[in-house]
Amino acid sequence: MRSNRALSVVLALWLAIFAAGVAAGSSLAEDKQALLDFLTAAPHGRSLNWSPATAVCGRWTGVTCSADGARVVSLRLPGIGFSGPIPPNTLSRLSALQILSLRSNSFSGPFPPDFANLTALTGLHLRFNRFSGPLPVDFSPWKNLTALDLSFNHFNGSIPSSISNLTLLAILNLSNNSLSGQIPDLELPNLQFVNVSNNHLDGTVPKFLLNYPSSSYSGNNFTPIIPFTPSPSPELLPPAPLPAPRSITKKKLSESAILGIIVGGCAFLFLMAALFLYLCCSRGDEENYVSGKRSKGDRSPEKAVARKEDANNRLVFFEGCTFAFDLEDLLRASAEVLGKGTFGTAYKAVLEDSTTVVVKRLKDASVGKRDFEQLMEVVGRIKHENVVELKGYYYSKDEKLTVYDYYNQGSVSSLLHGKRGQDRIPLDWETRLRIALGAARGIVRIHTENNGKLVHGNIKSSNVFLNDQQFGCVSDLGLPSIINPMIPPVSRTAGYRAPEMVDTRKASQASDVYSFGVLLLELLTGKSPIQIVGGGDEVIHLVRWVQSVVREEWTAEVFDVELMRYPNIEEEMVEMLQIAMSCVVRAADRRPKMAEVVRMIEGLRRFDGGNRTSTEASTPTPAHHASAPQ
Repeated sequence: MRSNRALSVVLALWLAIFAAGVAAGSSLAEDKQALLDFLTAAPHGRSLNWSPATAVCGRWTGVTCSADGARVVSLRLPGIGFSGPIPPNTLSRLSALQILSLRSNSFSGPFPPDFANLTALTGLHLRFNRFSGPLPVDFSPWKNLTALDLSFNHFNGSIPSSISNLTLLAILNLSNNSLSGQIPDLELPNLQFVNVSNNHLDGTVPKFLLNYPSSSYSGNNFTPIIPFTPSPSPELLPPAPLPAPRSITKKKLSESAILGIIVGGCAFLFLMAALFLYLCCSRGDEENYVSGKRSKGDRSPEKAVARKEDANNRLVFFEGCTFAFDLEDLLRASAEVLGKGTFGTAYKAVLEDSTTVVVKRLKDASVGKRDFEQLMEVVGRIKHENVVELKGYYYSKDEKLTVYDYYNQGSVSSLLHGKRGQDRIPLDWETRLRIALGAARGIVRIHTENNGKLVHGNIKSSNVFLNDQQFGCVSDLGLPSIINPMIPPVSRTAGYRAPEMVDTRKASQASDVYSFGVLLLELLTGKSPIQIVGGGDEVIHLVRWVQSVVREEWTAEVFDVELMRYPNIEEEMVEMLQIAMSCVVRAADRRPKMAEVVRMIEGLRRFDGGNRTSTEASTPTPAHHASAPQ
């Protein structure tokens, strides 16, 4: 009897375990079918390796299962090219899902109401899509959320106060939508990051937001908490009264003291008058010398040589340049600092006749006048539609200047990394292609100059502009060869520097190819060559980051989210990525020549926008549309 009872218990336990296994298997099968239904119903640009014939766990792109392989717990599909509304009754069937990332797609429509079934979610990332309509009124189904990112969509209406129920929430990003009304005073004890900037929110800034940087809520219509009274301009401030000497405050000066002051003042005025007359005479002598007249005081050979040298230190313009001003005109011009680059500071100068030029004041130039002029003559000979033309230069012992056309569109760096947000006009793929192709053609032209020995040496996005046909145009070439190599590299420049580059004066055409490859990666990713994160604790090098992402076969993660809005460009972007990766290989002798790079880029498609497919030099095109070389 007892043996029968024990047998029954064992059988019951076995049946329970078997039933649990069947239930787990059926749950994973249901998750798999839900994903297949989603993929079938949602239009997408890139193909996924999801197949009914393969196992979900460990095989399907973007899908992660639980440790026991029983359920799908994570789904990450950024930048796949999905569009339209999320098909109902598909993803909402993944009841064990903890992480859902659909960022950088083109999903539209309202927030999916059936997501209320995803009660296990800890992270929901819908950033950079086209969702619209109000946010869910009740957030209580997602009480496990620690990260909620709905930024860069078109959500409107108010921010629900039910978000306060998400007591585990650490990250809340609702920025760059069209949300309006007042922000509820959310009491979230674990909140570490919040951003509601660039909406239409009004009222006063809630107390909890005051613990975060103002950038977390800027771009709204909040009423200032503390009225701001602008300080008067320093020029308009009355001079502060000087403290009176103690002797005056106590008693009147003696007659002898007053007499001493008068005598001293007269002596001082006499000396000033004598100095003024001396300076005037000296200037008159110099003007007479420059005009060919010699004064009696010019008999000293040393003075004659010095004045001759000053007369020769004048602005030199190249043949064909229409500028008509001298150094004195330039010094009188109104100047504006455009930027401080690796080799100097660039100024926008507006002359009295409204001519606008860019003047670069070079720093740490370590060559003599002869070598400087020889380099300027080589660079000044280059006339090509994809090279910013050097118009003139100035050399003296203390100052070295170069003069270029002014470009009012800004550099590629400013166009690419300028303020991002709802009002930003993104740099589209067509323009980025033209930038890459034009810059490549310009570098080829540079590499053919001086018997194929000329090197640019400073290729970066802040030295690339747009010509009349909106193709890339490179500037600031040849300067590393005249700059002191002991100058420490700027971090931004270091991101473009080839691994073999130690001395800035030892730049080569192969190192130019590497720098151009970094520029291509910058155009593809939208990221700077070097990024400092974590308050300066971590430095991310763009080349290494891209290589690591490509190794993990997450190529879609590489591309700029701004490019994901454009259809039918994935193949070209992938091909351009392959070109860039060939340019940034560590071994210099394995990099392609720039002429070969041009052919590869031209092979992506036909370019007819007024820029020739040939890499030969051409007649210069007037260029007055971007900003200063930096």
